[in-house]
Amino acid sequence: MIPGRTADAREPTEKELRATMLLRLPIVEASAKVRTGWPEDNDEDYALPIWAGVVPIRSLHEPPRPDPRLEGALVAPPYVTAYRRPGAVAR
Repeated sequence: MIPGRTADAREPTEKELRATMLLRLPIVEASAKVRTGWPEDNDEDYALPIWAGVVPIRSLHEPPRPDPRLEGALVAPPYVTAYRRPGAVAR
């Protein structure tokens, strides 16, 4: 995900390689499990001179835009105009 990171990370263990599978398939739909907090590295990895941490990412909601194919001058309802994702930063 971040170019150059592989060269700055420790080599995977044999156990990690055996537990890894690589698949190539088209993505038609997707969902993700997201976690928060600090990385959970192995204790011995903290002694290595390799940076570990998080890169915070924020999503900002912009004003709603109506579908150009809508007929008539429909106004977005309040549940759309007032929508804020829980934990999102207001603009």
